[in-house]
Amino acid sequence: MNKRIAAIHDLSGFGKCSLTIILPILSACGLEACPLPTAFLSSHTGGLPGFTHRDLTSDLLPAARQWSELKLRFDGIYSGFLGSLEQISKVSEIFDLLSGRDTLIFVDPCMADNGKLYQTYSSDMARGTQLLCHKADFILPNLTEACLLLNEPYRPERYRTREAVARLAQDLAARFQCGVVLTGIGFSPEQTGAACLAGPGGADWRSWRGSAGCWLAGPGDEPAFAFSQKVARHYHGTGDLFASVFVAAKMKGLEIGRCAQIAADFVSDTIARTVRDGTDERYGVNFEQGIPDLISRFQKEALL
Repeated sequence: MNKRIAAIHDLSGFGKCSLTIILPILSACGLEACPLPTAFLSSHTGGLPGFTHRDLTSDLLPAARQWSELKLRFDGIYSGFLGSLEQISKVSEIFDLLSGRDTLIFVDPCMADNGKLYQTYSSDMARGTQLLCHKADFILPNLTEACLLLNEPYRPERYRTREAVARLAQDLAARFQCGVVLTGIGFSPEQTGAACLAGPGGADWRSWRGSAGCWLAGPGDEPAFAFSQKVARHYHGTGDLFASVFVAAKMKGLEIGRCAQIAADFVSDTIARTVRDGTDERYGVNFEQGIPDLISRFQKEALL
């Protein structure tokens, strides 16, 4: 039986981001993906004028309650960008409503980049995202989001060594008592990737998490690094692509560093293909052609 995962994200009809990437990736990787859309947009908002938007906040809890009443078992819950403090609060309730002892909760705290909060995000929403991360088994912040989660100033020059990035990942794991995938990491202009720390993340420690115990990084708790070739182009949806491949591999039980490496390789190959195809950067990446290769990679790892 396929594992089932609830995906709480917005849905853009055009532009290849959020659910239009997440659903096909999770499904191709052998998971039953159940979308819980937070909003519908005719396209993403990055450089495509005239988009329409319909907020679906009021539908979130009724939908989740129906799933709960049907006694559906969710092996995973995966949340991404949330558009308001009310949505953050409702998603927190949904985590409690749909999660069981063995449910893995993944939070991609999409709220900032390059040292700044997104225009639609407030400081109150950032604090709400911190509370959401406390319920997660794995969080996937970039450097800016990591600093916000830790209430630290964003100073990118601090994180130019493996040791400094390792400390940041350890601080996140200790603060939120979860596994960490710190994205957007690179120590040369040619590479990009992630630092991954399992921390206490996973269902095997959940019953312990609520006790008086607290995970702290020890001498052997060094992050794994996953790198791929950096392509000097910016496309919408690549963060969703990385996170969804990572989530799928982790749901299949793969070690966290291997999950991140598969995700990083797939994103790098996808961007390179999109550049070769000459696709408008606003239209997203051509990931569909790479799905057979992703399935083959999962088969080689004995995940399918």
